[in-house]
Amino acid sequence: MFTGNCIAGKAAFTEKRKEAWRMNANRVRIEKLQQEMAAAGMDMYLVPTADFHQSEYVGAYFKVRAWLSGFTGSAGTLVVTRDHAYLWTDGRYFIQAGRELEDTGVTLMKMREEGVPTVDEFLEENLPQGGCLGCDGRTISVSQGKAYADMMEKKQGRFLCQDDLGGKIWNDRPMMSREQAFLVDVKYVGRSREEKLADVRSIMRENRADIHLLSSLDDIAWLLNIRGNDIECNPVILSYVILTEKDVFFYVQEEAVSPDIRAELEKSGITMLPYYQVYEDVKKFADKDAVLLDEAVVNYALFENIPGGVKTVNCINPSKPMKAMKNEVERENVRVAHIKDAKAMCRFIYWLKQNVGKEEITEYSAAQKSFQFRAQDPDFLDLSFGTICAYGPNAAMCHYAPTEDACAKVEPKGFFLIDSGGQYWQGTTDITRTIAVGELTQEQKEHFTLVLKGNIRLATAKFMYGMGGAHLDCLARGPLWERGLDFNHGTGHGVGFLLNVHEGPQNINWNSAIRPGGYVPLEEGVLISDEPGLYLEGRYGIRCENLLLCRKGEKNAYGQFMEFEVVTLVPFEREAILPELLGAEELAWLNAYHRHVYETIAPLLDSQEERKWLKEATAEI
Repeated sequence: MFTGNCIAGKAAFTEKRKEAWRMNANRVRIEKLQQEMAAAGMDMYLVPTADFHQSEYVGAYFKVRAWLSGFTGSAGTLVVTRDHAYLWTDGRYFIQAGRELEDTGVTLMKMREEGVPTVDEFLEENLPQGGCLGCDGRTISVSQGKAYADMMEKKQGRFLCQDDLGGKIWNDRPMMSREQAFLVDVKYVGRSREEKLADVRSIMRENRADIHLLSSLDDIAWLLNIRGNDIECNPVILSYVILTEKDVFFYVQEEAVSPDIRAELEKSGITMLPYYQVYEDVKKFADKDAVLLDEAVVNYALFENIPGGVKTVNCINPSKPMKAMKNEVERENVRVAHIKDAKAMCRFIYWLKQNVGKEEITEYSAAQKSFQFRAQDPDFLDLSFGTICAYGPNAAMCHYAPTEDACAKVEPKGFFLIDSGGQYWQGTTDITRTIAVGELTQEQKEHFTLVLKGNIRLATAKFMYGMGGAHLDCLARGPLWERGLDFNHGTGHGVGFLLNVHEGPQNINWNSAIRPGGYVPLEEGVLISDEPGLYLEGRYGIRCENLLLCRKGEKNAYGQFMEFEVVTLVPFEREAILPELLGAEELAWLNAYHRHVYETIAPLLDSQEERKWLKEATAEI
């Protein structure tokens, strides 16, 4: 149950009863799962947060872990034993998970906290010799499946991965999504699907592969210039692809593809087949075939259907780095998308500041309002993720999401945090602003300025080609580290083009063991976030996020230097900045950034009042 004050009296009591029922229901569900485990002879059952494609976010059909445990966050792994249940999640969700798991009987395991084993360490230590581990093999990757199979072999036990026990007891499970797909014009993405297919086939030849098995939804969407609506806010379509030198087999639910789109794909030599048929077709691979696949993504059950004599080549999907490096057409469109998004966000901030304390505004109604401003643009398609709107203490939960029935009222004091983004024909946006909605304390201003200082240091970085995000993370964290402060999440993630708001392979995180990809070189055209933060439980949270385009800088005798272009164009909260904590160069950068914001966005605003506010919000400090 979220902390908030928009529910009172009878409504609060009703919500409390509903929450108690939900928690009891979770106990019952886990007990039913344990009964199924006992019948199958399983000692432990693993339930990750995954669909059959290793997607970060999943559709309703695949939310088995959430249905069983009650924890609704986007990341977590449930392990159920014969007499208990454990839930692993990361620092973004510690507070939320603690609240949602209360009275469910599920023990929260705080990942990477001292004394807390990893999921694999827990399994290794607690599964008995000769025991049995179960899971749905479609929801784990090949690399995970191999590791579990090896572990159970050493224990002289069994690894059963053919049964979806959670689905077996979920009687009212939602249907698998089959929303309508749509095509993306080359004028937005810069390259045709034929050109992209040729590029991937070139990499296949380099790896002496005859077949490429592709299951990651964002890679498929990028490769075929197709998008869908099968995962909320992530415009992908549930599908698989088998690619050979001559053929493209596209496994998809027939209802999701209109006759017109089918005809267009067929012109490109793409054959459509039923979604689940891929599990039978991989059985037909011949011993002479070499199959290129990414063992970190392809699901274990699909891999196990490939005949044992077939050679497999394990490497990152060729499309992944191609997708990450936006071409010139995409880069120009990204700039357009961020101008559109900036207009909406500036109008939202003006509205919030003008109306807080004058009318009732809740976290939820504020989130709806931000959506409405974005939706006014004719090229807006959807949000890029569920809007994080958090006032006061709720902002300390860095992935907190209000609901209509559980949200806080925004009062005219302190901080309000909004992390949001949009999907436009011109690309994907992601921005966080921490807004002063009233009087701030000196401490709040100091903390805000330190976070902003980290954001600026990363945005202005000059670095040698070949460096990855792990090498740069200390720039963003440095001002906080110097005060003995930190934040428990990555500083930056890649962003797709009209695709997933979280996109690899690159990221900015000093601990590459947490999020593999920290040492992947930052290439020209990579779009990545810059979002340091600070979160004080029970008090407030701060985050400042812009998106950066990586580009080549000076090249000289020392080598190729790299730098960033800031594409987000929304002012930082001027009222929260202590100029004395900024260096001269940081202050100069901030003033130049604000001038650019004003010059670009002011002419697009609808009213004189909005333009006047923006002028004040971007005034030189």
